[in-house]
Amino acid sequence: MYSSIIEAIGATPLVELCRFSKRVEGRILAKLENLNPGASKKDRIALQIIEDAEQAGTLQPEQTVVELTSGNTGTGLAIVCAVKGYRFVAVMSKGNSPERACMMSALGAEVVLVPQAQDAIVGQVSGEDLALVEAATQRIVTERNAFRADQFRLASNFRAHYLHTGPEILAQSNYPIDVFCDFVGTGGTFAGCAAALKEANNSTRCYIVEPAGAAVLSGGKVKDPKHRIQGGGYALTHLAMLRPEHVDGFVQVTDEEAIACTRDLARSEGIFSGYSSGANLAAAVQLLRGEMRGKSAVVVICDSGLKYMSTDLWLI
Repeated sequence: MYSSIIEAIGATPLVELCRFSKRVEGRILAKLENLNPGASKKDRIALQIIEDAEQAGTLQPEQTVVELTSGNTGTGLAIVCAVKGYRFVAVMSKGNSPERACMMSALGAEVVLVPQAQDAIVGQVSGEDLALVEAATQRIVTERNAFRADQFRLASNFRAHYLHTGPEILAQSNYPIDVFCDFVGTGGTFAGCAAALKEANNSTRCYIVEPAGAAVLSGGKVKDPKHRIQGGGYALTHLAMLRPEHVDGFVQVTDEEAIACTRDLARSEGIFSGYSSGANLAAAVQLLRGEMRGKSAVVVICDSGLKYMSTDLWLI
C-alpha cells in the first residue's frame, strides 16, 4: 500500500525480447520505463530533481517549478508537483505531439506552447526550435522567481539513473550485460546507467544512439535537423551529463529504422512504445548483427506509444 503515486515510480520490469530477438544472434533485454506512472523514464528524474532540491533548500514551499520539456519530463514533474503541492509550468514546442500537452494539463500543469522556428515541420523538433523553448523558459523563470528543474544541467538527472535504473537492471538480469545502448536527449539515462553498469563490470560496452543526419556527438555534421525521433537528437554539441570514459561508441539510426523497430516491437512482443525506444532497438540490432554478435544487450523502452497517437508512427 503506497501513500502516493510517486512511490510507484521506478522498479520497472526487465523483459527479454525472445520473439523480437530472433532476427539477431544474441539477446535483447528491455527495461520497460513506459510502465512508470507518467508512462516514461522521465518520472525518475522528475522525482529526483524535486527531492534533491527540497533537501538542498533550493526549492522553497509554494515556489513555482518551471522546465522546458518535449512532454515526458513535464509529465513526470506534473505528477510529482501535484502530489507535493507545487505549481508547475511546462514549456514545450508546438512541434511535439499534442497528447503530451493534454496529459500535462490534465495533471494540473500550466502548459506554455512555443511556436516553432520558421519553415519547421510539426512533429520534427530541431535544435533551433529547442533554443526558442529555452529562451521562453528562462523568461518565465525570471518573471515568476521560479525554481528551474533544469534536466540538461542538474546532477539529479544523472543520479536518478545511477542510483536506481542502472542498479535495477543489474539486479534483474539473468545474463551478463555485454552491451547497453541508449538514444541521447539530455544524456542523463545513458550517463547514469553506463556509470552503474561499468562499475559492476568494466567490460560492458556502452553506446550512444543518435539520429542519422544529426549525429554531432560522434563528430558528424547536421545534415538532417528535422528528424522524427522526438525527445533528443537536437544537435547539441555539449551535454553536461556525458562522461567520455563511459562512451564506447556511437550508433546512428534513421527515422525509418526507428519506426520499423517500434512497430515490430508492438506486434511481436506486445510492447507499445515511442520513436526513441525503436531507435534503441534498431541500434541493438545493428550491434548484435555486427561487432557484438552473440552478446546480451540492454535497451530502455523510454515511453509509451500512447504519446504518439497523432503522429505518423501510429497513423497507419
